[in-house]
Amino acid sequence: MKPVVAQEREFTAPTVQLLTPEGALRPSPEAEAYLPLIEALDDATLEQFHRDMVISRRIDITGANLQRQGQLALWVPSHGQEAAQVGSARASRPQDHIFPSYREHIVGMIRGLDPVRILGLLRGATLGGWNPAENGNFHLYTLVLASQTLHATGYAMGIKFDGASGTGDPETDAAVLVYYGDGSTSQGDASEALVFAASYQTPEVFFVQNNQWAISVPVSRQSRTPLSLRGGGFGMPSLRIDGNDVLVSYAATRVALEEARAGQGPSFIEALTYRMGAHTTADDPTKYRTDDEVAYWAERDPIIRYRAWLESRGASAEFFASADEEAADVASDVRKRALEVTVPTRETIFEHVYSEPHPLMVEQAAWLQAFETGFEGGAA
Repeated sequence: MKPVVAQEREFTAPTVQLLTPEGALRPSPEAEAYLPLIEALDDATLEQFHRDMVISRRIDITGANLQRQGQLALWVPSHGQEAAQVGSARASRPQDHIFPSYREHIVGMIRGLDPVRILGLLRGATLGGWNPAENGNFHLYTLVLASQTLHATGYAMGIKFDGASGTGDPETDAAVLVYYGDGSTSQGDASEALVFAASYQTPEVFFVQNNQWAISVPVSRQSRTPLSLRGGGFGMPSLRIDGNDVLVSYAATRVALEEARAGQGPSFIEALTYRMGAHTTADDPTKYRTDDEVAYWAERDPIIRYRAWLESRGASAEFFASADEEAADVASDVRKRALEVTVPTRETIFEHVYSEPHPLMVEQAAWLQAFETGFEGGAA
């Protein structure tokens, strides 16, 4: 009996795209079905996509500058991923719950989060940053890779158990949208979340921003197949989209969320994009990336692409100037208020550990106070 020889296999998945890198509306065959959704959008909504992306990039530059000036402990860039984030976020509804990773700054802003809350977190002035219930159901950043996929799936299970989805009421049916990156797909938590989501048919959309690099490890080393094929392996509809195309990001996510709210279960979206900057400001991407690679993706810039399309539709120079001015004003205001964020008192660490007053917290707070006052002059 002859031994079975393993053969090389080619695994592919089509990339769904509405806008070409040059900014022409030329849908791929798989994207034709999304055209009616885009044609139904008014000019104000289409222009808002551009405003969002421009603001996102300006905030990104501001955050990076503040870190370099010693005002933040860390900054997590989102330069290059604006279309994936803006399109998907704008596809959500107020009752949906969003579980981010740690670079979805504009997603939070779209959901009503003051970006100073994010800078305060990265400044070290807060442990959590914000209350999701008061900020558009935008949950907290998660620095532990992929753990948010389990948080999101658990929440989505709760939505289903509570009967808050699948009722046919678009005003109340809710879904969960969870963001994570290509590096996080290699974590066990991500696979476990997919197992539970598929098993319980949760009202959930897994949105993977494949920005090509898990810090210094390329996605080609992490996976021999397109990441979008992973969802199918768990029994859920999966799609690979051009993540630098804000229109397809919006349309694909909107359809997936609508299906989730209608009780059709979870789905998986892989958005092909690129992290133009460093993983964080503690990283040096020149150590592992080539200039040619960066130049290739710079030609596919999501903002330039979308602007070209808007111009072809007749958007005025005044509109683009006003968007740039708005972004500058937002960034200036955020910078000013971020510098005013102060370090909280030591007592803050005992707050919100438990939902109600707890004797252990009272005891520990008293001990700390006594310890500090034991020093000459007391504590500051």
